[in-house]
Order: sequence, then structure tokens, then C-alpha cells
Amino acid sequence: MAHFKAVRGSFQQLLLFAFLLITALLVGVALRAVFQYDALMTQNRDAASRALALSGAAQSLAERSAAMERAGRQSLVLNDAVLRRRFEDAARDARAIVERLEDNGVPAASIEPWRAQLAALQTLLLGPTETALARESTMAMQFRELDTANTAIAQQAQAQIEAQNKALEQRIESARVRLMRQVLAASALAVALALAFGVWLARPFKRLQRAIVGLGENRLDEPIDIRGPADVRRVSQQLEWLRLRLTELDADKARFLRHVSHELKTPLAALREGISLLEDGVTGALNPAQREVAQILQQNAISLQGQIEALLRFNAAAFEARELHRERTPLLPLIEEQVEAQRLQWHAYGLRIEVGGEPLSVVIDRTKLGAAIANLLSNAIRFSERGGIIRIGVSGTPETTFIDIADAGPGIAEGDRERIFEPFYRGSRQPEHAVKGTGIGLSIVQEYIAAHGGRVVLLPDGPGARFRIELPRSG
Repeated sequence: MAHFKAVRGSFQQLLLFAFLLITALLVGVALRAVFQYDALMTQNRDAASRALALSGAAQSLAERSAAMERAGRQSLVLNDAVLRRRFEDAARDARAIVERLEDNGVPAASIEPWRAQLAALQTLLLGPTETALARESTMAMQFRELDTANTAIAQQAQAQIEAQNKALEQRIESARVRLMRQVLAASALAVALALAFGVWLARPFKRLQRAIVGLGENRLDEPIDIRGPADVRRVSQQLEWLRLRLTELDADKARFLRHVSHELKTPLAALREGISLLEDGVTGALNPAQREVAQILQQNAISLQGQIEALLRFNAAAFEARELHRERTPLLPLIEEQVEAQRLQWHAYGLRIEVGGEPLSVVIDRTKLGAAIANLLSNAIRFSERGGIIRIGVSGTPETTFIDIADAGPGIAEGDRERIFEPFYRGSRQPEHAVKGTGIGLSIVQEYIAAHGGRVVLLPDGPGARFRIELPRSG
């Protein structure tokens, strides 16, 4: 069996670490989402500012052009130096606006015609007074061309705004897709980590459960060494100490039973021999009353010897149940063997035995399961009414195999049902025609079936007593 690698820290600490790791992962994704949101909001504000700047610059450029036209044409007609300075101031402001538009991405191809047109207008301001009216007419046409250039620049600014908005939308969509992927990946990773930690931390507890079940089923020959967190290792060490202690107690019990049984058999044999001598009249003839007392003593001595031998058999069965020699065995032939072995007994009572069910095979100790079936069959024969039918059936599910044995007797009394598997317990409904039992048959059946990882249960009467053996299909 694969062992867990030793892990520092307790189960509580490891569980806390797992929660912190998963929480850190999710918090990291959330913080990244917040940072991306802040970055996108900053970009959005910058784009809005640039859009307002471009739109405002285009509008300001149109206003400055109108101011230049008024000042320039009036300065030519009136030959006024103040108006000419106004024209130059407006032209200087317009050039600054155009430079700002160029810095914000308006193509130079749209800017250069405007600059050439402005240079032509400035040239028209120069010249003699005699040609002023002619130049004013030409300037009016030039300003129409300048308006066309302004319109082209405004269109380019609007196109630049739309391009910036589209680029911002693409960045937002890309960030949304990227964030969605990160959230999905983090969620999947968090689920995977939770499952991995859950399985990893649950494994030693499953082994603890198996170890406890093994102790409960008296499988004391399997050492308990469970690796895992520190507290799990401490529990494993305590269970191993308990296993060793139970092994010692079991060995002490077996030695005690063997010793007591042996010590009782020797004086009991002498007692029976003495009673036999009395009955044979070796010490003198017995009167009828004395002979009756001797017979009572002999019967009780025989009963006591039977009890001692039953105690030895039960102790031996409990010891042998721990060592199984498993092999795949068909159940129906095994049951037929036990039925045939007791043919004389059930024939003597005029009974019939019906065996049927599914032809199932399980991995078992053939000898011990056969002994368990034989004990149940023997009980069924003892308690069945003459001429009755004993039914034995085999069935199963994908996980469990069932062997049902139903007799033709009076059934188990309600007050006896809870104690029927206790060693040396005999129920209140004893058959009149049969020899009194020892009360260990069902206890031995329980020992053998539990050793296989199964159980034997008493089903509700229907009529007679119905016992069911449940065995795992996995063997």
C-alpha cells in the first residue's frame, strides 16, 4: 500500500494554507481586473481630452480664419496699420492652432495647403495703395480657399477622433476578453486546487477509517502506519499502539481460555470416571435414589464437558478467522457439498432442501465459508418441523453477494433477536426433538463472515428463521 510522504504541519495548518492559496489566486485576478479597469479609464479620459482638444482646435481655427479675413480685407481697403496688426495676431494664433492639430495626429498633407494659403494671404497684404482694391478682391477668393483648407483640417481632426475612439474600443474589448480568460483560468485553477487539496487531505482520513474498520473486524496482523499531516500521524501512532495492545489482549485471552479449559478437563475427567465407578457398583450396590443422583451427576458432567469443548472450538474459530486462504469459488456447488454432507440429519427429520439462485462466484476462503454455511444449515435442520422445506438461495448486486437460508421452524423470538449472535446464548424457542445446542454456532458464523469483510444478519420472520450472508463481490 502506497504511503503518504511525511508532511510538516497539522491538518488544520495545511487546510488553512490551501484556503489562503486559493484566496490569493482569486484576489490576484480581482486586483489585476481593477488595475486594468483603472488603466482603461485613464486611456478613456485621455482619449476624451484629445477629442475635445481636436474638436476645439478645429473650431478655433475657423474663428481665427474669420478674424483674419475681416482684419485683412479691411486693412487693404482702409490701409490701417492697426487692422494689419490684428490680422498678424490672428494669423499667429491660427498657426499655433494648426501646429497643435499637427501634434495631435492631423496629417501634414492637410496642413501644408493651409500654410501655403496663409502665406499667399500675407503676400497680398504687401503692395502699393493703388492696387489695394484689386488685392482685396483676390484676398476674398484666397480666403474661400482657406475655408476649404479649414474644412479639410476639421474633417481630418474628426477622422482622428473616430480613429482614437475605435482604437480605444478595440483595447477595451481586448482587455475584456483577456480578463474573461484570466477569470475562467483562475476559476478553473481554483477548482482544480480545491479538488486536489481535498483529495490529498482526505486520503489519510480514508486510511484512518480503513484502519479503524480493520481493528473493529479484528484484523490485528496489519500494521498501521499512515503518513500525512502531523496530527494524522499522531492518530496513526495511537491506533498502532491500540492494535498492539489488542493483539496482546487477544493472545492473553486465548492463553487464558486454553489454560482454563485444560485445567477444567483434567478434574472433570476424574469426576466422570468416579461417577461411572459409582454407577457400576464398584464401591457397593446403589439403591434407586442413589442411582438417580449418580445419573444426574453424570448428565451434568457430560454437559459441562460439552461446554468446555465448545469454548475451545469457539476460541479456535476466532483465531482461525484471521487467516484466510482466498480463491475464486462457485457458491452453488459449495452449498450443495454442505447439503450432501448433512444428508443423514435432514433425511432423519423428513426434510427437503431446495438450493437455487444465480450461479455466482466470489473470492473466499472455501473451508471457512463452507463451515459458516454448514452451521446455518445445521441450525435450520434442528429447528425445522418434520416434513418441512429448507430453502437456500444465492443472489447479488454488482457490489454484494447474498446467501439466504430459511428454515421451516417457529422462528426467532422477538426478545432473542438482538442477542442471537452472542457466544453461548441459546434462544427461548428450543426444539423438543433435538439435542440441546451449545450456543456458539452463530458466533462462529459471524466470526468467519466478518473475516471476509461481510456480515450475517437475521431477516424478519417469514415464516421461520431467515439468515442472510452478505459478502463483498470484490473479495
